[in-house]
Amino acid sequence: MKIKENISLKPFNTFGIEVLTSKFVEISKVEELQEVLMGNEDPILILGGGSNVLFTENYKGLAIKNNFKGIQVVEENQNEIVLKVGGGEVWHEFVLYCIANDYAGVENLSLIPGNVGASPMQNIGAYGVEVKDLIVEVEAFDLRDNSIRVFSNTECDFGYRSSIFKTSEKGNYFITAVTFKLNKQAIVNTSYGAIEAELERLKISNPTIKDVSNAVINIRSSKLPDPKEIGNSGSFFKNPIVTEEEKNKILTTYPDAPNYPQPNGTSKMAAGWLIEKCSWKGKRIDNYGVHEKQALVLVNYGGAKGSDIFNLSEEIIQSVNDTFGIVLEREVNIL
Repeated sequence: MKIKENISLKPFNTFGIEVLTSKFVEISKVEELQEVLMGNEDPILILGGGSNVLFTENYKGLAIKNNFKGIQVVEENQNEIVLKVGGGEVWHEFVLYCIANDYAGVENLSLIPGNVGASPMQNIGAYGVEVKDLIVEVEAFDLRDNSIRVFSNTECDFGYRSSIFKTSEKGNYFITAVTFKLNKQAIVNTSYGAIEAELERLKISNPTIKDVSNAVINIRSSKLPDPKEIGNSGSFFKNPIVTEEEKNKILTTYPDAPNYPQPNGTSKMAAGWLIEKCSWKGKRIDNYGVHEKQALVLVNYGGAKGSDIFNLSEEIIQSVNDTFGIVLEREVNIL
């Protein structure tokens, strides 16, 4: 373990933005974290896979890369297994591990970028599944008093793409491990239309969790650019939640607007559709823009500044608000 100075963060953010951090260290043990923080007076930035951050300037502080690894069986019976997973594990590699061992539940979340430690923070979700429904507890290091705390599922206060780690406790904890409960008797979730269509295309009528995972990978790969080839953070905006009145107002003008009723009487609108209707899809400005296949994705074609992409997101938010009266919320953290 060594603290380095004036290190480029370009390799550590999927947007590929070139910024520097004053100090940088990679941590894989609690003892190392305690040692690094002893006497530290610099601001702290926790880095996982770097898939949910947009750097708009150099970081003046200590960037800590989460390298906590390992997958441990906590308990197991005939129907379920509980796994404790290091926060630094790559999310998709964990998904593939589960599929290889016939542990069901995470297959719909295949190919989501980032690390396991970020999964509860964002309450990642896709294709009809949210990670909150699989999490038992979250182990986290309190950066204020150097203690370990374990949060129950309820204490995580999960919401849509949100948790206590993004709201009242933002910046206070370093997630060292996440514990998941998975099924050994698979009940696949193919309710999301795109999965059903892809399985039908593949001529699969009785899908396994591997089949569902492959379908999700095919769908995501067809719509989303690979960060290794084009800088991006996946979905940049959250799908907005609107009232029944707001939804009906939109449907009056746009009867085909995708909308998904929620249990509390509200509806979730498709942010990508709203952005596309405002003619942003595929728009390129110099070396950055909106992806040609998915309007939710803002991209860095190479050499763009984070401030350029942030300003683009501001224009998109204003445009959607002017057209639909809906204020989009960024899913990505701005630094």
